[in-house]
Formats: sequence, structure tokens, C-alpha cells
Amino acid sequence: MIQVLLLNEGKAVSGGEELLAQPGPKWIDVLNTTEEEMTRLGERYGLHKLAMEDCLHLDQRPKLEEYPNHQFIVLQGFTASAGDVCDLTLHEHHFFLGPDWIISVHELPFEGLEQVRRRVLDDPQTMRGRGVDFLLYLMADALMDRNFPILDSFNDELEDLESAIFENAKPEQLQRIFELKRGLVTLRRVLSPQRDVLGLLARRGIPNVQERTALYFRDVYDHLIRLYEQIDAGRDLLGNVMDGYLSMMANRTNDITKQLTIFSTIFLPLSFITGFFGQNFDLLSHRGYFWLMMGMVISLPVTLMFWFRRKNWI
Repeated sequence: MIQVLLLNEGKAVSGGEELLAQPGPKWIDVLNTTEEEMTRLGERYGLHKLAMEDCLHLDQRPKLEEYPNHQFIVLQGFTASAGDVCDLTLHEHHFFLGPDWIISVHELPFEGLEQVRRRVLDDPQTMRGRGVDFLLYLMADALMDRNFPILDSFNDELEDLESAIFENAKPEQLQRIFELKRGLVTLRRVLSPQRDVLGLLARRGIPNVQERTALYFRDVYDHLIRLYEQIDAGRDLLGNVMDGYLSMMANRTNDITKQLTIFSTIFLPLSFITGFFGQNFDLLSHRGYFWLMMGMVISLPVTLMFWFRRKNWI
């Protein structure tokens, strides 16, 4: 599906493919593209075949490539479901940036692009005196900013998980720790290579990117650095949570071993006493031996319990 946003004389008009023939700067948004749609756009705007092929086969690495009359940019971001922060959805966006047109290609609907569209339609002053490269900045900024709430949710859950582990460590918490770890690894793997792309856009001299727009891309680059720092902080916190879980489980194992050892220490001499008197004395005919054995059986555990408590072993 192709949706066109026509920018002309300080006004913005939204419509379908019929606006492609109108003069003026344009933002062409292509959702879940087909080969036929890409062929039509390629013939109209001279898109390179290699870049068009990348749009038809998603799962590309973030990159910036220059072609004779346009730049091809790949950026990626995430959204998370409301119920589980680890349920991440990857949004891969391809951009063709020309002199007075920009084409965005993506497979899934993205709320950030709709907000950019509404902003331009509701406030025409947003694009006054600016080129279509500013639209690229707005979309890149929306794509990066959607990752901040995800990382905040990761850190909040890790902090809650750390508190729960120190209160009562459970085996299911370990499974959740590994789920959070996989989520952070995925975020880091996708967001890390985009620093190079946005670093290039923030430099001066990139074709079709005005010098004053490069300053805005520098701001997006700073946001990406902050995201990367949050990921590293989350990984450190995750390591602390893992160490805390292992320590609590080791302490619990030590407590169980100590309790079993105490029971064994108490019952081992009792077994010796009952076995010794049972094999060597006729307790039925010598009641004195019987009462001696019973006294030892009662007094020895009580003595051991007081001794263990005095040593703070129990």
C-alpha cells in the first residue's frame, strides 16, 4: 500500500498514488510492499535495483549506501507488547532519500510514522524552509525514541526481580532472567550497528542532507548512545541479579545441608546407644540398664541442642 504526503507551498496534503504526478516535495510511505509497487517507484525515481531488492527481502543490517541520485538507509527499532517486555517486535525501515522526495518502506505498521504524518499535517510550519531530509530525521528520531520505554521496563523488571530473589528465590525466576538476557542481547545486536549509520548522517557533506539537518541527526545519534549505555547498565544489573539468585540458592542448599547434618549428629549417637544396650544387656530383667539407656537417649539430644544453639549453629 502506497500513501503519499505532498508538501507544497507550506501546505501538506495526504493521499494515494495519484499525488505522485503532482509537483512538489513528497514523502512516499510504502507498507508491506510488492515487487510491482517497487518496480513502479523505481522507474519513476530511478531507484537502484540492489536497493529495491533489499526492500523485497527484509532482515537487512542497518546501513547507509550512496547511489547516483539518492541515498539508501536501513534503520531498525523495536516495540514491545503490553503484557511482556521480552515479547519484542522488530521494525525494519528502509529509506530512499532523493533531492526532493523520500520513500519509506516497511513491513509492519509503526505508530511513530503515523505521529510524524499527523505532526506535518496538523502543523505545516514543521516543514517550512526545510527539505525532505528533515522528514528522515523525524522518522529516525521516532524509531529510536520508541526504544527508551522498552529499556526502562527492562530495568524496572530487573530491579523488582532482584528484590524478589532476595526475599524468596524460586526456580522460575532463573528462566525469567534468561528471557531478559536474550532480550537485551537482541536490543544490543540491532541498535549497536546503527551508531555508524547515524554518525554518517550527522556529518556534513552527505548528499541530499542539508548542513542544518545534520545537526538534528547528531541529536538522534546522542539518543542512540544513551540507549547503548542503558543496555550496558541493564546487562550489569542482569549480572547482579544472576549472582544474587545463585548466592541465594547456594545459601539455601547450605542451610539444608546444615540441618541434615544436625539431625544426623543427633541421631547417630542415639543409634549407637540403643544398639549397644540392645545387644549386650537384658533390659527386661535389669531395669537399671533400661532407665540408664532412656536417660542417655533423652539427655544426649537435649545437651546437643543446647550446645548447637550456644554455638549459633541453629
